[in-house]
Amino acid sequence: MAQTAAPATAVPAITPISLKAIAPWAVFFGILMLVLLYFVGAEQGATAVISGEGVHEWVHDGRHLLGFPCH
Repeated sequence: MAQTAAPATAVPAITPISLKAIAPWAVFFGILMLVLLYFVGAEQGATAVISGEGVHEWVHDGRHLLGFPCH
């Protein structure tokens, strides 16, 4: 029984990503994380951007999970 060897395939070279390409995405995700942190941690009471209890109810369990007091 003849065995055939699979042809060796070349591994494609990994090209480094420049800082200029990553910087806009890093800024975008950093701002997004700060906005999410605000809504989870501080969106209630006197500093509320959105009035009512809607945001509070949506992120209530997340606040307790992250250790934010909300009562």
